[in-house]
Amino acid sequence: MIPTQPAIEIGGAREHLDQAPRTMDELAAAIAAEIPDGSYVNLGIGQPTKVADHLSPEPGVVLHTENGMLGMGPAAHGDAVDPDLTNAGKAPVTELPGAAYFHQADSFAMMRGGHLDICVLGAYQVSFAGDLANWHTGTPGAIPAVGGAMDLAIGAKCVYVLMSMFAKNGTPKLVPECTYPLTGKSCVNRIYTEFAEIELGPAGARIIETYGISAQELGERLLSTR
Repeated sequence: MIPTQPAIEIGGAREHLDQAPRTMDELAAAIAAEIPDGSYVNLGIGQPTKVADHLSPEPGVVLHTENGMLGMGPAAHGDAVDPDLTNAGKAPVTELPGAAYFHQADSFAMMRGGHLDICVLGAYQVSFAGDLANWHTGTPGAIPAVGGAMDLAIGAKCVYVLMSMFAKNGTPKLVPECTYPLTGKSCVNRIYTEFAEIELGPAGARIIETYGISAQELGERLLSTR
């Protein structure tokens, strides 16, 4: 029997046709609003770090960095910048009361040991079934940058991806099957893009909400430009 390829479901999506596609800051705010209090969370390098700026400063969500910190706060600016206090992407950050520091090996042990509730990552491609490709495009001469992505993708209990829906050449980054080298299989639970929020799983993708485009139009565009 030929296995059924995961599909994309468009029925039941909430459509916000009168709203413009969301900005990365708006997406980061949407993700921050979804994270339950008490969660231990890692934010991947790049756009995912914006989520920290939208979390409440009150104790609740604890941010973890793979370079050895628990209790990271928002990005640091001006006089708050401490060159010794950075996230994994080397961007200056603040610390919250009760912040702790430890060896990077201990940080990776937390990631690999299933101690993180959520991680937010960027991606080059995500498949309908939740496969993740975010460390290499396979392009000759491109510099691979896996970092801790594989550890996070498999070690975190829930994986969100913050990304644009389409690449610069117009091809979808949400695809039936990834063509780039995989970071992890069946690990992404949900993606947040400027056009839509989409849940992923073994049966395929399900569009939850759209912005500035109908679910039907988005589904057709995703499938017609494979």
